Amino acid sequence: MTGHFAARAATYDRSSSWCTDSDLAEVVLATTSPRPTDRVLDVACGTGLVSRVFRGRTAEVVGVDITEEMAEQARAHVDRLVISPAESMPFEDASFDIVVCRQGVQFMNLPDAVEEMVRVTRPGGKVVLVHLCAYGPADRDEYFEILRLRNPVRRHFFLPTDLEDLVRKAGCDAVTTRRYVSVEDVDVWSDNGAIEEERREAIREVYRNASPRFRSLHAVRESDGRFTDHMLFVVVTGHKA
Repeated sequence: MTGHFAARAATYDRSSSWCTDSDLAEVVLATTSPRPTDRVLDVACGTGLVSRVFRGRTAEVVGVDITEEMAEQARAHVDRLVISPAESMPFEDASFDIVVCRQGVQFMNLPDAVEEMVRVTRPGGKVVLVHLCAYGPADRDEYFEILRLRNPVRRHFFLPTDLEDLVRKAGCDAVTTRRYVSVEDVDVWSDNGAIEEERREAIREVYRNASPRFRSLHAVRESDGRFTDHMLFVVVTGHKA
């Protein structure tokens, strides 16, 4: 997995519209309501895109990731950078007020990683998962195939309720969910620098043959052989009991 993200490190921030989407960042801020005294942990911090949202708004931002080539780019945006797997982080219990993981749990051992996020969160603190999901059973199979082709190291695929269950079963209550739709040019989105053209063409083929229900849910548009997809982000927030 680290090899996949090492290959993507140089171009990661340009690989999807959502990476640098300020509106999505505002949803995360509105969900977490960070205070100047809060300590924030950005799990699977990558290049520090989430860390940048909290830096300057909170007392401390710590980034943790397992891919050094990605994480090195986050160094300027965190107060502390730690190279570690999410399933066994070197932090004491109840160390952070806010723990955020955006687009990371798809690669992790579950539920271990989410349980670890809850462990390092103080009682009353917030654990936030931000992730692409299928809209529901109607688009699940086609969308999961697209995601599998785009990222072959991905281990998990989610419906919105799956994320809610992960947070709740790990020890959080008062779980809330917000939705955000990101409009992606599929050719740009699939050109991540870590998959071959054969996989990109297979993704296009799924869109060409997509069911009417999938096309409707994703508001798929086609122009000159290029596809646009309205991809669903789910932001799930749980309060540690």
